[in-house]
Amino acid sequence: MQLRKIFILICLFLSTQAFGQSFSMEDIGSFTFPSELKASHNGEMIAWAMYEQGKRNIFMAKAPDFEPVKLTAFNNDDGQEISGITFSKDGKWLAFVRGGDHGGWRYSSTVNADNLPTLPKVEIWKINLESRNVEVVIEGDDLVAGPGSTMAFLKNNKVWTVDFSADNDPKQLFDIKGNVNGMSFSPDGKKLAFTVNRDGHQLLGVYHDQNTPIQFISPSFHRYSNPKWSPDGSQIAFIKTLGGEGAAFPVLEPRHSPWEVWLADAATGEAEKLWKAPETLRGSFRGGFFELTSDEELIFESYQDGWQHLYNLDIETKEQTLLTPGDYMVEQIKLSHDAKRIVFSANAGEEKEDIDRRHIGSIDLESKELSWETSGEGIEAYPVALGDSDLAYFSATAQRPHLVTLELGNQTRLLQENLIPSNFPMKDLVTPKQVTFTAPDGTTVHGQLFEPKNSSGTSPGVVFVHGGPQRQMLLGWSYMDYYSNTYAINQYLASQGFVVLSVNFRLGIGYGYEFHRPAYGYYQGAVEYQDVKAGAEYLASLANVDGDKIGIYGGSYGGYLTSLALARDSDLFKVGVDIHGVHDMDGRYDFNGNYEQAPDLEKAKEIAWTSSPIADLEKWTSPVLFIHSDDDRNVNVSQTTNLIRRFDEMKKPYEFIMIPGDTHHWMKWKNLIRVDQATADFLKQHLME
Repeated sequence: MQLRKIFILICLFLSTQAFGQSFSMEDIGSFTFPSELKASHNGEMIAWAMYEQGKRNIFMAKAPDFEPVKLTAFNNDDGQEISGITFSKDGKWLAFVRGGDHGGWRYSSTVNADNLPTLPKVEIWKINLESRNVEVVIEGDDLVAGPGSTMAFLKNNKVWTVDFSADNDPKQLFDIKGNVNGMSFSPDGKKLAFTVNRDGHQLLGVYHDQNTPIQFISPSFHRYSNPKWSPDGSQIAFIKTLGGEGAAFPVLEPRHSPWEVWLADAATGEAEKLWKAPETLRGSFRGGFFELTSDEELIFESYQDGWQHLYNLDIETKEQTLLTPGDYMVEQIKLSHDAKRIVFSANAGEEKEDIDRRHIGSIDLESKELSWETSGEGIEAYPVALGDSDLAYFSATAQRPHLVTLELGNQTRLLQENLIPSNFPMKDLVTPKQVTFTAPDGTTVHGQLFEPKNSSGTSPGVVFVHGGPQRQMLLGWSYMDYYSNTYAINQYLASQGFVVLSVNFRLGIGYGYEFHRPAYGYYQGAVEYQDVKAGAEYLASLANVDGDKIGIYGGSYGGYLTSLALARDSDLFKVGVDIHGVHDMDGRYDFNGNYEQAPDLEKAKEIAWTSSPIADLEKWTSPVLFIHSDDDRNVNVSQTTNLIRRFDEMKKPYEFIMIPGDTHHWMKWKNLIRVDQATADFLKQHLME
């Protein structure tokens, strides 16, 4: 047995050398990743967090030279996230949140990836931008800039404030029944609009001062959210949705989810409906962007024409106008601080490949003119407006990971290229190809194909399935840290001699509403699995792929689809790595245990069961590696614990890695590299001779 293992290792080494690649998982996993890009209120400063092999720090750059300056010294791979970067209105302070995991539920709960005897805290920190002094303020989260040097934040779901310049202690602003979950200062900074959840309904309130009772805006039995002040402070716009719990409608029947835009008089609290979403499935989508850009106009995001677009709503006439026409989606939308333009990223451009990329667009709010600020083969994301016409954003290519990028006049400038490690294998990375293939029901599915350099003959193939599932993998480094990591794994696998196909299956974004929200998806039939299987069959049909050696891996929802593939089609998928996947759709969802039951409840539960990997365990014969951490806030570790229990009871073989203390997003770089390496090694062990 020992001689056989040595022989396999020698063959793997020789196979790797044949492709002329020499980089390690640590090399490719050392990609830089910026996040939290913010501009000051005058547009003359930017700040961002930079991730470097688990070390997370804040940098700032200031006009006119915009030279990056490191403001913090968190130099350990300790799993402590940086989020909520916020400039004070007077430009003298920068605040941020350190700790937590803001990519899942319980986002303000402490993360202890180092398994320390004393738990780390989720804390608000402040930086004096003149002295560069950095210090912790208090436990809290959800920062909002108030007047001058004031910041509001949430602590235990209550509103607190602190004035950094006054150097006083933070204090709870007011007490109230329920959990506050959104807030917005009036333009003059004297009032605070907030939403408070009270079980079945959510109220919109306004705090004036310690001597004035809380003012509730048009209170009802519905849910109010997204309070936005008009520039003159006389009005508050908000979104209204249904409250309470409705009738037990059929579970499997798609239904419109209504929502409305309302406008209130801030003085009287009286409100009127401005707009109602079309009563269609497309009209159900409520985008994240919602702003009163002037006293006469409101901009909101909607899916009503089949694509995620921006619309202008005239307050007087109540007429809407489409601002971003075309077959593409907009996201990462930001209003400039002077409210004169909106910037966003979109999968739009002149090349057919642009639907699998991101470029930056902008809208002049006076003329409503749409302009495209970037184009080409790169990935540009998360823009912020600087000054009258300049921009900052993140940009990457197929080879270079994301860096902060400036558009100053006609000049494009990359910041912090020096932070890319010298051993990062940029020159060795391949450019993935855009491919399409057809699912059995005729749906066109997009994918990215990673082929090894200098290969000859046939190679084993690997299908990668993303999580979410509302995600889109791109023809370059992803603008999300989790998927920059999987992009790195795909590049590493290609360097080892695999042909890798990343499948953008149904339920993902970027290809219109019907692709994003298909009938019979998820626990209602897993129609998206046929896209994954069709991808594997397409991969197996390629001349440079050995069709008898196809593996699969994925995390989260991709872990679910990985296990579904192994359970249903072990003859096609010879091996798989399931990273924190969902395995029991019936057990994951609460199908209403009240007396009143949906007429199709039993059928829905049966379909949820048959949509789960555990329904087909008898047919599962392929080797599998299960990986999960036990502080996962997105997919409970019990999803893997319960599946492994069934494997044990059925005496089925498996391998596993349990990582105590970390979360769904591998907050500790050391853990991330361990998972990545184990994934690649397991696939190599079973697919390469």
